[in-house]
Amino acid sequence: MSGKIVVDSAVKPAPMGVWSQGVIVPSGARLLFPGGFTSRDREGNVVAPNDMAGQTRTILENLKAYCAEQGATLDDVVKVTVYVTDLTDWHAHHAVRREYFPVDPPASCLVQVVRLVEPRHVLEIDPVIMLPAEPDHG
Repeated sequence: MSGKIVVDSAVKPAPMGVWSQGVIVPSGARLLFPGGFTSRDREGNVVAPNDMAGQTRTILENLKAYCAEQGATLDDVVKVTVYVTDLTDWHAHHAVRREYFPVDPPASCLVQVVRLVEPRHVLEIDPVIMLPAEPDHG
């Protein structure tokens, strides 16, 4: 559906990674705030333990499937907050992210945390997804 509007700013520095400086959600769209995504398979097993690129790929594949289930695509992800346990590996995260968000990526915030709930997880992605307006049933 993506009707998001990417906003560039002359006062903010250019992004160092894969994100947009801002995103406007069009009037009438709904926002979905799912819980955070970590690198787990459908049975709950950790995938790619302690591997930033592998976990990023798993998370984004799971997010892509989740978006499809909700009638959206990755293009409809308007914002992500990314929690990592080691900022020195952020380039590996963005290399994979570039594959999934090649054009008009979501706005983003990246934060280092001491630890995630599962010690073998090195990142968690908390997305905001834009959904179409409710169908008019009346």
